[in-house]
Amino acid sequence: MEYQSLGRREVIGRFDGGRITSDGGGLLLREVDQRIGLLDRLAACFTDHRNPESIEHSVRDLVAQRDLTGERRVREQDRGNPLAASSTLNRLELGIPKSAISDRYKRIAADNEAMDRLLGRSFPGVVPQAPAQDLARPGCD
Repeated sequence: MEYQSLGRREVIGRFDGGRITSDGGGLLLREVDQRIGLLDRLAACFTDHRNPESIEHSVRDLVAQRDLTGERRVREQDRGNPLAASSTLNRLELGIPKSAISDRYKRIAADNEAMDRLLGRSFPGVVPQAPAQDLARPGCD
């Protein structure tokens, strides 16, 4: 499996190396995201009830956590810190759709069934079979 080059280096994924460990998982995820828009589609499975004028980063940014060093943060006092601490990501994962609109801390809610369908369609055979009934939210699959 060929991936986008990394500088002058050619990147090829092979699965005949036996039991090995590498940091190539990030490259694989980046490539999958570029090919099928996985992070945009995954972020569409969340409902965000936060005040848009009070947030610095979108749900997509939280899901992706691309700027781990925080070098591009808007507020100077936040630079050098990742977009979200583990407690923020925990609230992102645990938001309850019915109460997210009024919950003070868990204002983003995941549609877990839509995420299951998205992953089932994107990675057949890896994720358990998606349900026959198609109730996915627009953009989430």
